[in-house]
Amino acid sequence: MTFTDTNKARLNRSGKAPFIEFPVFSEIPFITHGFSTRLGGVSTGMFSSMNLGSGPLPYQDDPENIRQNFLIITESIGVKPESLVLSDQVHKTNIRIVDENDRGKGFIRPRDYEEIDGLITNKPNITLVTKYADCVPLFFVDPIKKAIGLSHSGWKGTIGRIGYKTVEKMKDAFGSNPEDIIAVIGPSICADCYEVGEEVAEEFRKVFSLKNENTEILCKNKNNRYQLNLWEANRRVLLDAGLQQKNIHVSEVCTACNSDLFFSHRKTGGKRGSLAAFLAITDKEIK
Repeated sequence: MTFTDTNKARLNRSGKAPFIEFPVFSEIPFITHGFSTRLGGVSTGMFSSMNLGSGPLPYQDDPENIRQNFLIITESIGVKPESLVLSDQVHKTNIRIVDENDRGKGFIRPRDYEEIDGLITNKPNITLVTKYADCVPLFFVDPIKKAIGLSHSGWKGTIGRIGYKTVEKMKDAFGSNPEDIIAVIGPSICADCYEVGEEVAEEFRKVFSLKNENTEILCKNKNNRYQLNLWEANRRVLLDAGLQQKNIHVSEVCTACNSDLFFSHRKTGGKRGSLAAFLAITDKEIK
């Protein structure tokens, strides 16, 4: 599926670097958000050009290139570099509550936390950042309590139900009502591009109580393997968390189908850079 602008996701070309934005969040005045593409940066070769993270070992980009890329993309999206708080992703389901003391961690100063795949906050002028190259970005906005969350959900995070755990954490920390939360399932690998073996398939059968070989989540292919639909799996996790169906928005943008626009781990055999999701509360309506 070739990417084109839709009412679910569109390419913002107004700044130095293009980025994906979601109309449902653009309508919320206190939210600033974006999802990077691989365009508009300074990195070269397999990292060309908007690389926001070192690739899997042994592939490493120049740290100065990554720093410059962050400066470019934050200016384009409209957030301050010193406001960034970066995750420490390890395909687990740990969620960190972020406050003013965390500003800059992972970018302009060291992180003092490990193994964090999800971030939540209700504080303004903090930009949550998580990284991707096929895994599923989960964006959460509670427009009533003015709280946000951002979680990284690969296949391990999906069977670990990180989306559910993010909502629960927002409930506990901020008093969020799941029925108020608006979620976006961001650019990531689609079912047609994501083939998995029996071991992964069995994990999904157990977690999602799948009785048949062919379901909306898991479908057997001609290679006697399976096509896995992480979008649908995460949608169901969010429904189980109490979100209203109307408030769950699947961007339907595939990183592998559009490898000219996005980094894709599957498409390149791991020879790639990293994309990033950005989500922030601005203070213009909260003062």
